[in-house]
Amino acid sequence: MTGTHTEGPTGHRSGRSLAWRIGTPAVAVLCGSLLAVSATNSDGTDLRPGRYNDLAGLVEGEAADYQGVEDKFNTLSAEVDRLGANVSDEGVDSARAKVEELNDPAGFTPRRGEGLRITLADGPEDLLEEAAERNRDLPREERLNLNRFVVHQQDIQAVVNALWNGGARAVTIAGQRVISTTGIKCKGPVVQLAGVPYPQPYVIEAVGDQTALLASVDTDELVSRYRSDADNAEIQIGWSLEEPDLVTAPAYDAVLDLQYARPLR
Repeated sequence: MTGTHTEGPTGHRSGRSLAWRIGTPAVAVLCGSLLAVSATNSDGTDLRPGRYNDLAGLVEGEAADYQGVEDKFNTLSAEVDRLGANVSDEGVDSARAKVEELNDPAGFTPRRGEGLRITLADGPEDLLEEAAERNRDLPREERLNLNRFVVHQQDIQAVVNALWNGGARAVTIAGQRVISTTGIKCKGPVVQLAGVPYPQPYVIEAVGDQTALLASVDTDELVSRYRSDADNAEIQIGWSLEEPDLVTAPAYDAVLDLQYARPLR
């Protein structure tokens, strides 16, 4: 009985010791592998960076990255044009003539002339804070929608569409030419135009007959709704309209590739 009693605990200890001898190195190897993978993926950066406090710096950095890609694209496009300039036959010449004909309406030639300048900006910060404070004491159905203090992509699009409807021959946002494939979307506290982030205020300019442009802006329902918030003393979202004698719209020179959603299979 004594021998039997002694072997049980000794065998148990031997099994546990063997498990530790095998398991401990395996865990160490696994941890080392995870650290190596993390170091590779981070490429020397923090995988969980803190919040960006410098919005202007963030926008400037992203815009610089985009500018680098765009410069490379333009260099390659110029090289393609140079290499293709010596190719000539009836079909190629016909296609080139068609391209030249469409360059202006497509936005690939600069435009100058009289027009409008409209500036959109977020409402004053102090009014936003006051509204948020009042909302705490009001029932949900009586609260002021705080989104009305911020310029959204649909506000910019509404102004641009009203200008097109008024016969604008060219439109720019933040000095960038707008064409039929230009995408405008919100990304956090900034608006992206063709992939480049821009902070408010948003300056929209149009080349065209001032009377027709003004009439279109004044009668557009969505723009009128925005302007009512601009006139609201509790909101005062930014709205400014000028009628300069000379508006300059540069030719569009950004990337032309279309991006679109693909259905899931």
